Amino acid sequence: MSEWNFFSNHAHVLFMLSINEHITVRELSLEVGITERFAHKIISELSEGGYISIKKDGRQNHYKVNSKKKLRHPIESHINIGKLISLISNQK
Repeated sequence: MSEWNFFSNHAHVLFMLSINEHITVRELSLEVGITERFAHKIISELSEGGYISIKKDGRQNHYKVNSKKKLRHPIESHINIGKLISLISNQK
């Protein structure tokens, strides 16, 4: 049986940034199970897409998730990021 997940690495990164806005890329990559380079790429794509904003404070970045942004795929485009994060975080 092949191994797969319901959520993409982009979703996992977004979930982690919503939990900890001060997380480092190294910590993020370890939590998600991806390389630091790929984590940087995903952060850039999420930022370019308007899903997160990044504020630099010295050498540390602070991430803010745009909870009002809608999901991209037409099937789930009626749902915003905040609702998805709320659903996932309530299951813990």
